[in-house]
Amino acid sequence: MRIFWQSFVDASVNAPYMARLSEYLNDIAAPGTTVHVQGISPPDREFGRLAELRCAVQAIDNGIAAEEGGFDAFVMGHFQDPGLYELRSALDIPVIGTGEATLLAASQLGRRLGLVTLDPVFEVLHYEQAERYGLGDRVVHVTGLGCRPDDFADAFAGNAAAQARMVKDFVACALPLVERGADVVIPAGVLPGLLIGREHGLKVGQAPVVNCAAVALKSAEMWVQLRKLNGTEPSRGPSFRRASAQARDDFRALLARNSR
Repeated sequence: MRIFWQSFVDASVNAPYMARLSEYLNDIAAPGTTVHVQGISPPDREFGRLAELRCAVQAIDNGIAAEEGGFDAFVMGHFQDPGLYELRSALDIPVIGTGEATLLAASQLGRRLGLVTLDPVFEVLHYEQAERYGLGDRVVHVTGLGCRPDDFADAFAGNAAAQARMVKDFVACALPLVERGADVVIPAGVLPGLLIGREHGLKVGQAPVVNCAAVALKSAEMWVQLRKLNGTEPSRGPSFRRASAQARDDFRALLARNSR
């Protein structure tokens, strides 16, 4: 099984994170599964709706190329899942959104969800996201760490003190969510998700902390297996009607023109 993981981080600018992510995903993958992690340049660096759209367009183009290259699944490795539905309509292989998969999995662990996102600018996007997935009434609150991707560099490079400091900051940020009633805590970003991946059984009070990176990868493996086992795929009715070859060609031609 070959899985394509689309990060919204630049591979050279945030090399420690990308190296750690690739190592972690391939370590926890099932036997016989390999995970290819690819970044975006320029990365999602000016947080906001326009940057999300730009990166989503690049991710969709990479997803079409990944299917053509023989990958068995595509993971949108960015919690906000921009472009997820559009890409799902464009591909035959399973398309997994990290945010969608994590929110649905977390809803099986508790009734009230609290999200810790990278930056406060994403808070409203996560509320919209939860509503899109039918879980709007399950999200108690969303709070931002106020971090940038490079703030995690020392922890991902193996600095134990930096790791402990970042985890302490995460727990401090999550504690008010639990006090407001959240009984599951979700790191709403692969960066904080990977950070807490090293903290086995981490809880904030009685609330388990869900590792979104692990959930997204295992969801991808599951849907590849179910597709092979039962031929299960998304509805090709109104929800994810299959994009025509012409629509895909027009989309990729637009990007090709802009890259010249």
